[in-house]
Amino acid sequence: MGENGGVSTTQARGLVPSRMRTAILLPVGDEGRVEQVEQRLIQAVTGGVLRPGERLPSESELARVLRVSPVTVREALGLLRDRGLITTKRGRSGGSFLTEAADPILFARERLRRLTRLALRDLSAHYAAIGSTCAALAARRARPAEVDAIRRRLAAAAADHDQEWSGHLDEAVLELTSLGQSARLTREQMRLQAEYSPLLALIGDDRRKPREKAFRKVLTAVERGEVRAAGERFAIMTELDLASLIEIQQDLSQD
Repeated sequence: MGENGGVSTTQARGLVPSRMRTAILLPVGDEGRVEQVEQRLIQAVTGGVLRPGERLPSESELARVLRVSPVTVREALGLLRDRGLITTKRGRSGGSFLTEAADPILFARERLRRLTRLALRDLSAHYAAIGSTCAALAARRARPAEVDAIRRRLAAAAADHDQEWSGHLDEAVLELTSLGQSARLTREQMRLQAEYSPLLALIGDDRRKPREKAFRKVLTAVERGEVRAAGERFAIMTELDLASLIEIQQDLSQD
C-alpha cells in the first residue's frame, strides 16, 4: 500500500499475485489429457499471462497445480516445443522458456478470425451471465472501501496502453467477482476470463474510454448496493465489448 492507504504503482503493475495467472492454472482434473494441458498452456500465452522469454514453471510444479501426471505435462510441453512456442535449456539455470514466436496478440487475432459469429456471441453471453450475477452479489456483500480499492488500483494503471491496460481491467473484474463471496461463481468467472480475455486484449486504446466508463458504472452500482443495476451494467459493458470484437473480426476477415 502507498501513503494514505493508496495502492502503489508497483501493485498496479502486476507485482502482486495475479488472478489471471491463477485462472490459467486452475486444475485440469479429470480432463487431464495431453491436449487439455497443451490448450491450457496456450491460453496462458494468448492471454499474456506468460510472455515471450519467460520461464515456465517446472514440470513438477505444473503437474501439481494442474493435478495431472508429470508425464502428461512433459508430453504437452513437447507439443508446444513442436509448435515453436517454447525452447528448453539444460543446466542449473535451464528450463522451458517461451520463444519470441509466442506472441499473444497474433494468437488472439487468429483465434478471433476463426471463431464463428455465433460462437463469439455465445461466449460473450456466458461471460455476461456469470459476470452479471457476480456483480449483483457483490452489490449485496461488498464494502464500499473494497470497491474503492479496485477503482484506485485501476486508476494507478492509467498510463499503460492496449494489452497491458486490458490486463489490469481483467484483474479488476476478477477482484470485483471475488467480492460476491461465491467460490463457485468466482472459479467459473476465472475460467471464462482465461478463455475470453485474450480476445478482449485486441480492443485498442481508441475504445478504451467507453470500456473504462462502463466498468466504472458497474463499480458505482456495486458501491451503492444497487443489486439490479450492478448486474445490468455488467451486461451492458459486455455488449460494448462484443460490438468492438465484431468490428475487429470484420476487419480481420478483410485482411
